[in-house]
Formats: sequence, structure tokens, C-alpha cells
Amino acid sequence: MDLQKAFEINKETWNQKVAIHAASDFYALEDFKKGKTSLNSYELKALGDVSGKSLLHLQCHFGQDTLSWSRMGAKCTGVDISDEAVKLARTLNDELGLNAEFVCCNVLDTSQHVSEQFDIVFTSYGTIGWLPDLKSWARMISERLKPGGVFYIVEFHPIAWMFDYTVSPPEMKYGYHQKEAIYEEYEGTYAEDGDAKMISKEYGWNHSLSEVLSVLIEAGLTIKTVNEMDASPYNVFPDLVKNETGYYELKDKLYPLLFEVKAKKH
Repeated sequence: MDLQKAFEINKETWNQKVAIHAASDFYALEDFKKGKTSLNSYELKALGDVSGKSLLHLQCHFGQDTLSWSRMGAKCTGVDISDEAVKLARTLNDELGLNAEFVCCNVLDTSQHVSEQFDIVFTSYGTIGWLPDLKSWARMISERLKPGGVFYIVEFHPIAWMFDYTVSPPEMKYGYHQKEAIYEEYEGTYAEDGDAKMISKEYGWNHSLSEVLSVLIEAGLTIKTVNEMDASPYNVFPDLVKNETGYYELKDKLYPLLFEVKAKKH
């Protein structure tokens, strides 16, 4: 298939999403501006004290997580394919008086735009499904990490992406090891504000947990921790229930909603 065309269609969709997301309750931008972090317990626990560390945030959208790490003392660079997202991220950085930098490029091309090596490379919640090739993704991560640097991903579990959510109830339709692209066209976005009914046109790719681990190992990283979690901080799948921590789970907990991997470059 024409990957460049797929990337362009995805970029156009994400450009449309930026203003809707920025105005949504989901992203709570005004609370964020007043000092509320956008980070969740998983990544905060995994990465701990980032003060004085350099951090590269892959697929950063309009930069809330990047800027949250920056508020915690990290020297951050965020990368995203959407120029509208990067434009808003830079505006927020200036408004909040922070020192993060933002680069607009396809994440797979990061090393063509960013030459620095970092103490931490971070990515989270709905990122790798936009990428057809995780081998080049993992090589780029290794290139951008300092020796001794840490890579951390917290991501929706691949089982969750086996379902078609454009129908109700969701239908298990896509293969766990499926290599072919998945194209979906639907009204709205996960952070819909109820008014703007944009049409999302999206190409995505499924990646198994073993694929994620294998490409990181092949790229020279050592896997330190792997966890699968039932509870998601985001209510983005149908019929989730809120647990006692305020996170969301499947009623029957038939499969995990998230996984996390922490790896180190030696």
C-alpha cells in the first residue's frame, strides 16, 4: 500500500482533532494551564524523579504530557506528525513559561530531525497503532537514547485493537498478528465535545506484545519490566466501569486494557 498517502490522511485527521481536543473536557486544558498534570500513575511511578534529565516524548499530540514532564524539571523535546498540534504545543510552552521544544515530523523520521541523545524516551496511550513498521521505530529509539538511557511505553493492549468499535456492540474483527493496515472512517473522535462532528479517517496497524518486545531487543535494548494492566485512566472503550481508584476496567476483566514496557540501553 501507499504508506505516504496513509500518513498524510492520518496527519489531516489529527490536524482536525487538535482544536476539538483542546476544547474538550477529556483534555481539561484550563485545569492543565492552572497546574494540573496530564500524567497518570503508571508513567509517574515508572519514571520517578525526572528532574535534570533530558526526555524525548514521541507522538506528543499538543504537548500536555511533554509540558507536564517539563514542569517536573525535565528538559523535554516533543515530536508529533501534526503541525497544528505542534503549533499549539509551542504556544502552551510559551504561555506557561517552560523550556520544552517541539518538532513536527513523522515519528519514524525523528532521527532526521533530532540529533540529541536523551536520558529518557517516552511514549504513551495510542501511539504505536499508527505505525506500520516497529523495527525502524525501535532502531530510532535506540539511536536517540544515551548509553544507560531508559525507554518507557505505556499503551493500550493489543487485544483491545482486535475489535471494530464503529459497530455496537463492538465486534472482534481484526487479527492479533494482522499485518495488513486497518482503515476506518467514522464520525467524531474519542474526545468529542458533543458539538463538532468531524469525520475521522484513519489507517492503523496492529502490533502484538511479542512484536513490541522483540523489536526493542533487536535494537539493542534490555527489557527491564513488562506488565499488563486491567485498568485504564481513560474511558475510551465501550461499557467500561470505574474502579475504586477512578480508573476504568472491563466489567468482566476478560483481558487487560493496557501494557507497559521499560527498557534500558547499555
